[in-house]
Amino acid sequence: MSNTPSAAERADRARAFLKTHPDNADALRALGAALRGMGEDAAAEDAELSAIRASTRDPLLVEAATALLENNIPIAERILRTRLKEKPVDVAAIRMMAEIAGRLGRYGDSEKLLRRALELAPAFVAARANLATVLYRQNRPADALAELDRLLEVDPDNAAHSNLKAAALGRVGGYEEAIALYESVLARHPAQPRVWMSYGHVLKTVGRQADSIAAYRKAIAHAPGLGEVWWSLANLKTVRFTDADIAVMQGALEGGGISEDDRFHLHFALGKALEDAKDHALSFSHYLKGNALRKAMLDYDADEIGSLVRNAAALMDDAFFVARSGEGCPAPDPIFILGMPRAGSTLIEQILSSHPMIEGTQELPDIAAMARRLGGRRMRDDETDYPACLADLPADERAELGAEYLERTRIQRKTERPLFIDKMPNNWAHAGFIHLILPGAKIIDARRHPLGCCFSNFKQHFARGQGFSYDLGDLGRYYRDYAAMMAVIDGALPGRVHRVFYEDMVENTEFEVRRLLDYVGVPFDPACLRFFENERAVRTASSEQVRRPINREGMEQWQPFEPWLDPLKESLGPVLTLYPDVPQVDALLQ
Repeated sequence: MSNTPSAAERADRARAFLKTHPDNADALRALGAALRGMGEDAAAEDAELSAIRASTRDPLLVEAATALLENNIPIAERILRTRLKEKPVDVAAIRMMAEIAGRLGRYGDSEKLLRRALELAPAFVAARANLATVLYRQNRPADALAELDRLLEVDPDNAAHSNLKAAALGRVGGYEEAIALYESVLARHPAQPRVWMSYGHVLKTVGRQADSIAAYRKAIAHAPGLGEVWWSLANLKTVRFTDADIAVMQGALEGGGISEDDRFHLHFALGKALEDAKDHALSFSHYLKGNALRKAMLDYDADEIGSLVRNAAALMDDAFFVARSGEGCPAPDPIFILGMPRAGSTLIEQILSSHPMIEGTQELPDIAAMARRLGGRRMRDDETDYPACLADLPADERAELGAEYLERTRIQRKTERPLFIDKMPNNWAHAGFIHLILPGAKIIDARRHPLGCCFSNFKQHFARGQGFSYDLGDLGRYYRDYAAMMAVIDGALPGRVHRVFYEDMVENTEFEVRRLLDYVGVPFDPACLRFFENERAVRTASSEQVRRPINREGMEQWQPFEPWLDPLKESLGPVLTLYPDVPQVDALLQ
C-alpha cells in the first residue's frame, strides 16, 4: 500500500495549517495543487490566487519589485533567483522573473516562464496579460489574440486588453475590427492620448487621413508634450505645421519634464516642420539631435551586418546554387520586395497590388525570424551559424522551410489572389536563403540614389528596427553592405533578382511597370498605372504618398542638406560615385 497521501488528505492538511497561518503562501499553493488533483478547479483557482497575493506581500518580493520599479535589473534578478531556488513554484516570483527577461529582450525565455506560471495558476490574469504582450512583441499576433480573447471573456471592459487586441488585429490586417475596438475604448475612456494616437495610426493605414489627423489632434489636446503623436502627424508627409504647432513643440522641449522618447520624437517632428518652412540649417540640427538621442538608446553593431555579407559572399557562388538547383518548395506565390527602406518599395507594392492577381500584405518578419532560428542565436552577444548553416541544409528541410514560410504568412492573406507580396525591405540580407527555400518566388530589389535614400532614412524615425538609420556613417555603410549582397546574388544567380530604380520609375512609369509585370509573370493591367486609386491598407511611412499620382517631389529633397552630408558621402564611397552602376563586391566590403 502506498504511503503517499491522497489529494484529499493533502487538502485537509493544508486547510488545517491555514487555520493558524491564513496568509501562508506555501500552504495556499499546496491547497491549490491538491484541489486541482481533486477536480475542484474553482476552489483551486481561489487558493492559487490567494497564494499569489500572499507572495506579493513577502518582504523579499517587495524588495525585488522595488528594484524592478527602479529598473535595477541585477538586484531584482539576484533576489528572484534565490527565491525560485528555494521555492520553484512561487508563481509571483516566476512572473517577475519573466518581466526581467522581457525587459532584456529575451522574449522566448519570458514566454516559457509565463506559461509555467499559468500552468501553476491558470487564472493568474496578470501573467496571461504579460504573455499576450510578449507574444505580440515576438511578432506572433495570432497567438497574442488567442490569449487576449481569454482575458476579455472574463473582463470585457478592460481598456488595456482591448487596446492591445486592436494593435494585434492591425498586425494581421483586421483593421475594421481594430477601429471598432478603439472607438469602444475611447467612448468609455476619452482622456487617453495614447489610445487616440493608436486609433489615428489604424485610421491612417486604411486611408482615412482626415479622421487620422483629427485623432492625432485629440491626443495632442490631452498631452501636448507627447512627442510620438507630433511625429505621427509629421510622418503623414502631407501635414504642414503652423507657427503655433512649432511653438508648442519647442515649448515642450524647453520646458523639461518629458521623457527621452518624447524628446527625440519632438526633434524629428520639428526637423520636418522646419524643413517644410525652408529653414534647412535649423531643420538639420533637429534631425541630428533626434538621431543622436535615438542612437544612444540602441545597441546597433555595423560590423554584424558587414560580417553577414562577407560570409555570404564567401559561401554563395554559382556552384553553391547549381548544386542545390531544383530543390526547395516550388510554390510561386510570394513576391519579395526588398532593399533599403525609403527606396520606393511601397510604391512598387502599391503598383503590383493594384493587379487583380496580386495581393499586398505588409512587411512580414517571418524570413528574418526563420534565419535567426537557423543560426541558433538566442541573445545579442551569441555567435550565429547563419549563413554558414545553409550549406548543410538537406533538400527536404529546405522544402519544409519554404512550406513553413507559406503557412506562417497565411494569416496575412485576405483574398483568393494567387500571388502575394512580402515587403520587408531588410530581407535583402536573406536573398540567398529565400532562393534556397522558395526557388519559384519572385525577388524585386527597390533601389534609389544613395544620398536621396540615405538622407530620407536619416530624417525618418522608425517605430522599430532599422538601427543603422540614426547615424550618417552607419547609413552609408549599411547601403554599401546591401549593394554588396545584391551584387553577390547577381553574380551567382544572374537575372534572378529584378531591379527597379526609383528614378526610372518616376521618369518612365509605364515602361517600368510593364517591365515589372513581365518579370512577375502576369499580364499588363491598366489599374497598375492608377495605383493611387487602390484603397488597400498601407502601414508604412509612405502610406499617404502612394495614394497620390507619381511625382518627382522626393527626388531632390536631400539637396538643400548637402552641406552637412559629408560623413554620409565618405561612408558610401564608390557606391555613390558609380551609381547606378555597382563597384566590384571586394571594393564594397573593404
